[in-house]
Amino acid sequence: MVWHGDQVKRKSSGGKKKAYRGKRAYERGRYPVETGWAAEEARKVVLGKGGIQKVKIAKSRYANVARPGSGKVVRTEILEIIRNPANMDYNRRRILTRGTIVRTELGNARVISRPGQDGVVNAILVEEQES
Repeated sequence: MVWHGDQVKRKSSGGKKKAYRGKRAYERGRYPVETGWAAEEARKVVLGKGGIQKVKIAKSRYANVARPGSGKVVRTEILEIIRNPANMDYNRRRILTRGTIVRTELGNARVISRPGQDGVVNAILVEEQES
């Protein structure tokens, strides 16, 4: 279990502090959903606090690509993942995160959404491909 509690275990002098209470359910966390690039799309729905539902993309094949000049958005297929500057391991494993450069049918695009949290892959064209 991932725990996002804020109890500090050490004093500034380096001495140990005694825990004044145990863990709470609202401090519980989750492992991140690392969005992969695959032929079939897969989504994961998790329940949040207050009964809300969060939709997270586990695997994605398509992206909503916007053209900077016209502002038009087109749903296109992701052909390959070029580079992920967030993490070299993500780069090797082809994980989609915010800032990932992907090659689409329209050209190279940079992912501007957070697929593991937003539930959608939005991208903006970096360079126009001449046809």
